Amino acid sequence: MLFGAGAASADERLAVCFNYGCLNESPVVFSEGQLEVLAGRLSRASSAPAERAILAQVMGQLYRWAGEQSPIHVDRPGDYLDDDVPGKMDCIDHAETTTRMLQMLARRGLLRFHVVDEVHRRVRWLVAQHFSAVIREKDDEASAAGARFVVDTWFGEHGDPAVVLPLEDWLDGEGPNVS
Repeated sequence: MLFGAGAASADERLAVCFNYGCLNESPVVFSEGQLEVLAGRLSRASSAPAERAILAQVMGQLYRWAGEQSPIHVDRPGDYLDDDVPGKMDCIDHAETTTRMLQMLARRGLLRFHVVDEVHRRVRWLVAQHFSAVIREKDDEASAAGARFVVDTWFGEHGDPAVVLPLEDWLDGEGPNVS
């Protein structure tokens, strides 16, 4: 079954980042069967908000599958619960990996209401920085005008749904509290 005009029909390979600051990368493969499952889920979205809700779940699933093939399954929320284990991920690792996953979905034509933006950084209190993947709602008039949202997998346990928030709220410090 074909779910998008540009849908590919082969396994997808990408590298996941880990050990803080994308110090290490590990290749992972998502099978065509796995991606068809996600395509089915995303095809149910009838609006941008619905797509974001489904996308949060899809990102968790992609991370679970990636964790079966790489050391990232040990990752814990935030930066201080990891106990220096190989496979730990900081927000840079999450932002880069999540962006790669989103780009993979976009290449396959599975994002109908959003496009993938560049990684975004917020700076609070001069020293506290946080990075996240960002998507933007498609707008027929001018694609740069669409509302932007972070897709942040750093906040939860490995494989939890991503936190999806309006970019402006995230820039103001919104998001779950993490140790």
